Amino acid sequence: MKFSDFYSGKVILVTGGAGSIGSHLVKDLLQINPASVRIFDNNETGLFDLEQNLKSEKIRLLVGDVRDKERLIVAMEDVDYVFHAAALKHVPLCEFNPYDAVKTNIIGTQNVIEAAYIPDNDRGTLCVSSQMGCKMGCLFCMTGKQGFQANLTVNEILNQIRCLPEWHELTNIVFMGMGEPLDNIDNLMKSLEILTSDWGYARSPKRITVSTIGIIPTMKTFLENSHCHLAVSLHSPFNEERKKLMPVENVYPINEIVQLLKNYDWTGQRRLSFEYIMFKGLNDSLTHARALLKLLNGLNCRLNLICFHAIPGSTLEPSTNETIHSFKDFLNSKNLLTTIRASRGEDIFAACGLLSTKELIQQKNIGNSIGD
Repeated sequence: MKFSDFYSGKVILVTGGAGSIGSHLVKDLLQINPASVRIFDNNETGLFDLEQNLKSEKIRLLVGDVRDKERLIVAMEDVDYVFHAAALKHVPLCEFNPYDAVKTNIIGTQNVIEAAYIPDNDRGTLCVSSQMGCKMGCLFCMTGKQGFQANLTVNEILNQIRCLPEWHELTNIVFMGMGEPLDNIDNLMKSLEILTSDWGYARSPKRITVSTIGIIPTMKTFLENSHCHLAVSLHSPFNEERKKLMPVENVYPINEIVQLLKNYDWTGQRRLSFEYIMFKGLNDSLTHARALLKLLNGLNCRLNLICFHAIPGSTLEPSTNETIHSFKDFLNSKNLLTTIRASRGEDIFAACGLLSTKELIQQKNIGNSIGD
């Protein structure tokens, strides 16, 4: 796909378009045959001069200030992409990465997207979301308790990356935020294509991991059309027990998921891992460890043990550090590569939808205060 294909025939909004950077940007955009270019600026004289200079029937002038939210919403109606000229240094448009322009998401007070940046020495990992809320209803996840609100668009997924001040320092991206990525398969795949293609951000797929609870049909789509890593949420090797933790087990049993994964080659650089949150007295016994060995036998994979982040209103408790380490040591002694994932984010209430839930509660409290 050519770079220009993204913008040809599209409606594009340029804010700050009357300035020197904006005017150069508009000229470049007109060369790739957009449907129209809307120029939004509070400099009426500059807008008029630009129109006279370019003399293009595709230009639409809109007078307004970007700080005027209502006016900006009107300007963005039916827009496909937005370029914020003030945030860009001028380079030839052919050197831009697709989706440097992202449609601004003006989120209502009831919608919150959670992304978490995790710096660690020479690594910088961003945990991004694929949905607002989630349909899956996992017992241990706060996002599911929010209910499902919407699939994130490609723009909204990528904007989590581009709006991060440290985005140039990112070494890894993990789709482990709000929502089930494979339940938003079309936008996930488009996002991965842009992130990994030479004409996009040219990131290595070996630095991107997609997590899933195991939706088999879309997991096949992912496996056959992407080279990114896969992480499967497991949490129990026993069917009935997993049903209580994860309702998806009623539709896509873990045995069928594992059987499907055995049909793919995991001996190269692509990595398969299983996520296993450890719950005190529930899934942390030696019986569970032995069942995991049987279930994953024959798969070239890694098992990540995760300490549970307690969520409000749940009776689930985290296993002790001693239990987690003993569990790990036993599995490693049986040649199942097992690691303990360092626990991050609990100190700022940022795990499994906790951060966004906290924000929603604050917004609700503020709304109630205003109503009073």
